[in-house]
Amino acid sequence: MQTPGIIHHGAVDGVTGSCHQLNISPHQAILVDCGSFQGAEVSGKAGAHSPQINFDLSNIKALVVTHCHIDHVGRIPWLVAAGFRESIYCTQATAELLPMVLEDAIKLEITRDKHLVESFLKVIRSLIVPVAYKQWVNLKGMDGVKIKFQPAGHILGSAYVEVDVKHHDFKHRYVFSGDLGAPYTPLLPAPKSPYRADTLVIESTYGDKCHVGRKQRRAQLKAVVERCLQNQGAVLIPAFSIGRTQELLYEIEDIISRSGKCDIWQDLTVILDSPMAADFTRHYRNLSSLWDAEAKAKLAKSRHPLDFENLYTIDSHAEHLSAIDYIKRKGSPCIVIAASGMCSGGRIMNYLQALLPDERTDVLFVGYQAKGTPGRDIQQYGPRGGYVFIDDERVDIKAGVYTLSGYSAHADQKDLVNFVKRMRYRPTHIRIVHGDDEAKLALAEQYYQLLGDHVEVEIGK
Repeated sequence: MQTPGIIHHGAVDGVTGSCHQLNISPHQAILVDCGSFQGAEVSGKAGAHSPQINFDLSNIKALVVTHCHIDHVGRIPWLVAAGFRESIYCTQATAELLPMVLEDAIKLEITRDKHLVESFLKVIRSLIVPVAYKQWVNLKGMDGVKIKFQPAGHILGSAYVEVDVKHHDFKHRYVFSGDLGAPYTPLLPAPKSPYRADTLVIESTYGDKCHVGRKQRRAQLKAVVERCLQNQGAVLIPAFSIGRTQELLYEIEDIISRSGKCDIWQDLTVILDSPMAADFTRHYRNLSSLWDAEAKAKLAKSRHPLDFENLYTIDSHAEHLSAIDYIKRKGSPCIVIAASGMCSGGRIMNYLQALLPDERTDVLFVGYQAKGTPGRDIQQYGPRGGYVFIDDERVDIKAGVYTLSGYSAHADQKDLVNFVKRMRYRPTHIRIVHGDDEAKLALAEQYYQLLGDHVEVEIGK
């Protein structure tokens, strides 16, 4: 059976390109997210190399954005180019961050012409409607449809969205999870389950895995970095500009603050080489009111988990190239955090191209690597002494390659099950999206074990 009224335009054959259409009536529908595809994924009617909008927009009356990662918002410029001029609803923090993300997307995918970029951004800004958390809002021009954002704990401003539909005799509450965060994600409060859901559309990135605990993953990070530093080389950490970067800085600052004055961490340089990540880190600092109690307590003690003495931020392209050259020649021990998280672009690519052949280098993955991305190739073939293609050039991997899955900003299987288990009124219909086949199937089995015959679980198609 097809979920009534829901069509997926992405994130059904993999973990990118999130875009879900909820049809209210033959003439009214909303989109939840409109993200870009990454890697080799081809979902619905759009693929990794086809960001254009190729579905009908005539009945789309609103776009609801769960958070501003590119795989959830990257196709918004194409939506605007296709003529979309309806409201874009998002949380207040997302409203602040979204234009920055989309400016980068426009420059990469559409045009670098300053006037055209600003023209796109002007239209997008005019459509954004900031909404506070935990507040029901009626959608403009849509009778009987209201939404509420709830904290998702994934990145700053992230939310899952409740959609209440009352159309004639039809009453239904849909919940779209977006990306749910893990309970002990640094900086952000853990997500709490909604009171009720009739239909749940839920991500399954780690639907077949369970993460290690917070203390254990911090200990693993410390141990891996210390082992890598013995090589007197760089530890390269590919990380998304929003979320993962700030979490890593928070954890590294905590390790440094706990270490002794003669510890190797005290003299370690931590390089943040991503102008966008630096901008987002400033926004994270400015929006500290959204931090969790632990992070706020550190601020109260004059700790600065996102702005500490060992942190060095690189802005200009010239500084970026100079840093790579210096590390390559001198083998200076340091941690480099740079985008993109799946090594599908960004400044991390220059580091990898220059330093993967160097045995002193180590690459540390802390997030999911989608199929078809260079990150997945390095993760898979690096430990075997393999190679990867970067800019059509074969690059041999002599660097050490490590993976710490516990640092994912995504909920694991236990968290995804608890999200449903802790609802007062549980869904009778669950649609699983945003995951590889094995993850979706494993999560479906967990939901059947939890709810039995009281639920119909579907794999998104």
